[in-house]
Amino acid sequence: MEKTDDKKWKEKLSPQEYNVLREKGTEIPFTGKYNKHKENGMYTCVACGNELFSSDTKFDSGTGWPSFSDVAKSKGVELHEDTEDTAFGMKRVEVVCAKCKSHLGHVFDDGPGPTGKRYCINSVCLNFKKK
Repeated sequence: MEKTDDKKWKEKLSPQEYNVLREKGTEIPFTGKYNKHKENGMYTCVACGNELFSSDTKFDSGTGWPSFSDVAKSKGVELHEDTEDTAFGMKRVEVVCAKCKSHLGHVFDDGPGPTGKRYCINSVCLNFKKK
């Protein structure tokens, strides 16, 4: 689906999904269905099915959103640095699905080894495929 086709996105996504994925919103912390999720499998983009994160890299960051230390495949996501996005007094780097360009969340440099990354992702952006 074309990134700019808002009518089709609104038909495909729930209002909350549309707000987060297409308008760069966020869900309320500690409310997402995958925040405390612990099954083994693959987290995929709810909008297009692209494989994003393996459960092997999921960890509890205590932030209220699902957190991952690495991506499932190197070209599964894109990172967009926005020097104007200084919400909460910090520079944030946006995480976007490489396939459909949907907003997923942000990545920070305060995660566990070996990557040191914390991909902070909205549950509403994800589906889960059990192993």
